[in-house]
Amino acid sequence: MKALCIGGATVDAIATIESDSIERMSMLNAETSFLLLEEGRKTEAHDISTHCGGGAVNAAVALSRLGFDASAIAKLGRDARADFILSRLTAEGVSTRWIIRDATAPTGASMIISSHERNAAVFTFRGANAHLESADLAREAFDVDLVYISSLSGKSADCFPQAVRMARAAGTLIAVNATIRQLAVHTDAFLANLPAIDILALNRREAEALLPRLTNAAASSPMPRITAGDQAPPLLTRGLQSGSFEMSLPTFFAALRARGTRHIMLTDGSNGAFVCSDADMIYCPAEPTDVASTAGAGDAMGATFSAFITLGYPADVALKAATINAANVVAFIDTQSGLLGRHALEQRLGASSGQQLRRWKM
Repeated sequence: MKALCIGGATVDAIATIESDSIERMSMLNAETSFLLLEEGRKTEAHDISTHCGGGAVNAAVALSRLGFDASAIAKLGRDARADFILSRLTAEGVSTRWIIRDATAPTGASMIISSHERNAAVFTFRGANAHLESADLAREAFDVDLVYISSLSGKSADCFPQAVRMARAAGTLIAVNATIRQLAVHTDAFLANLPAIDILALNRREAEALLPRLTNAAASSPMPRITAGDQAPPLLTRGLQSGSFEMSLPTFFAALRARGTRHIMLTDGSNGAFVCSDADMIYCPAEPTDVASTAGAGDAMGATFSAFITLGYPADVALKAATINAANVVAFIDTQSGLLGRHALEQRLGASSGQQLRRWKM
């Protein structure tokens, strides 16, 4: 199987700080919290390390470890950071044939601050990631079984419709894991291309960014029957909310399915993940793990689910595999060390007894 990943590539500097060296403040009436550093103070870090990251790189490494012949389209500068990323991709068996080097912009980078519950704060410099152009999308690159389109920054987001068209013309499976900024700023282009997307991966905040455009056109879908005394997943009970817009989970899934998307995966962090596929809504709780950092969990979920669907597994198995791989990723501070190979992941699937899937008819 062959896969092409399109999106960002960065060099991540990760600072791990002990919880007693940084303050955490939570909002009383909002699901928001902040990490606070004292001004003018030199804060001791437990460790500072450098790693490769970015949506396209994380997905390509995940797919390569799962046995795919993976390649990536991303834009790098002509600098040491680019050399570091290229070396890493080569070591992971990912083809760099379609990587573009930009003489006018440096390679993207990020600073990740990891502390407390390890829900990291990330400072991002987009750099060359924001300069992908239509001419950078080589037609030959799309002769694959799976095209996985991750975050596209700045002007690069303008390439999204063309990437979808080229993938559809090649007859390949199309998976999309867009960012909240892309969904909020380029909503029209995203919604217009939904009929061509086979797999859509979103987290709760990204899903809620779509509500203003879906609410008026969505027909209400009934809530599934919950047995008395049975605890429903939090997101199923709460639904999606964005300002004055609210939508139940079944209605949200139905609205996207009505636009043609076959598989929709919606993640809710430690509260687990849902998949709507073939008129079924499936829920999988999060796999228990000791969290070192949550960075990269979404990339692991999206890439793994897409890989297993491409390999012919049913959606429930793909969701379990994605949940296991993401749990292994968050046990490490970086976005790739925990990514499992296919054999190891299939073994974990066979041995897994803690993930009790739940299924409801839509």
